[in-house]
Order: sequence, then structure tokens, then C-alpha cells
Amino acid sequence: MLISTSLIAKLVVGIVFLIVHINLFGKSNLAPTSPMDQIQNYVLGAIVGGVIYNEQITVLNFFFVLVTWTLLCMIIKFAKDHNRTVKGIIDGKPQVIITDGRIDVERCMKSGISASDLMLKLRAQGIYEISKVKKAYFEQNGQLTVISYGEDTLRLPVIADGQVDADVLDAIHHDEDWLERQVKEQGFKGLGSVYLGEYISGKLELTGYAGQ
Repeated sequence: MLISTSLIAKLVVGIVFLIVHINLFGKSNLAPTSPMDQIQNYVLGAIVGGVIYNEQITVLNFFFVLVTWTLLCMIIKFAKDHNRTVKGIIDGKPQVIITDGRIDVERCMKSGISASDLMLKLRAQGIYEISKVKKAYFEQNGQLTVISYGEDTLRLPVIADGQVDADVLDAIHHDEDWLERQVKEQGFKGLGSVYLGEYISGKLELTGYAGQ
């Protein structure tokens, strides 16, 4: 009876922490958009699944392990959201693998994309010729974002979560000084106050955080 009570208690604690984890870090973790999201899911699942049936680990120890893991995830998330370098190290960043109809074979090989995989991803978006691709980005979650020639609207995220994407700035032939001027001209205090900044057909459209 003691073992059954302990098992039930651990199961309840595990479910509660799963709910807390989802609410703290957003439901995007259920459909991971980065390698770190996937790792968090695996580790949390392993902690809950592995500990529940281990009689040597008490409910209190189980609770402290979950609290420690949650705190570590919060620290990592805070660091990613406030430091572009940390985010790049942990999550990586999109890789430009096609530019003006030319494939960057070296980047494809480093990213583990074979020629057949690349063509499959392009065909899934209705593109059958490399020459029709203006830009193709290999995203952190393994998806391919393609900008084709002849598209009327070019949408590129220059700022995300207050952080500048240097590759996008380079692609639109501007620098960070220009971007800062544009941000302040639109009434924002600085880059850090911008939730999302899109470069749409030659115009910068900004969305600020709440209260901005």
C-alpha cells in the first residue's frame, strides 16, 4: 500500500509540473521550434517517467528535481531572450542555403541536407527548379523557408524579441545604425522595445511589447 501511495503521489506531482511547465514556457514546446525545446521535452519526460517507478527516490526528492529542472529551463530561456549570442549558441540560426538560384553546397552538407532532401523540401512548396529560388533558409526546426523570384511581397523578420538578425539586415542591404534610426523614428525607445520587426516590400513594420 505504501508503494502504491508513493507512486500515485509522484504521478500527481509529475502531472502538475507538466502543466506548470507548459504554462511557464508556452504551448510552443508541445510542437518544438528549436532543438532546445525538443531537449526540454525529452528530459522532462525522462525525469517523470524514470522516477515514478523508482522506489528509492522519494516524492520530496522527485519534487526538488523537477523544481531544479524548471529553474534551469527558466534561466536558459531568459538568457536566450536577452542575448543574441547565447540564443545563437543554444538554438542556432537559420542557414541560407540557396541564394539567387545557386546552392551553397558546403552549408547544405554541414546542415546534413542531401540533394534529394533539398529537392523534396522544395517540391513540397511547389518549386521544381533551383533557378526560381531567390533565397532559401534552412530553419532551426528543420523546415525550409523559400523566397521565389516574382513574389510581390518580401517579408523578412529583421527584429525578433528585441534582437536583430544580422543576416537579414545584410540581405536587405542595411546596417544596424539604419535600423536604430528607423525604430526611433517610429516612436520606439530602442531595439529592445520591439517585439517583432518585419521588412515588407521595402518598408519596416514594427510591433512593440505591451505598453509600447
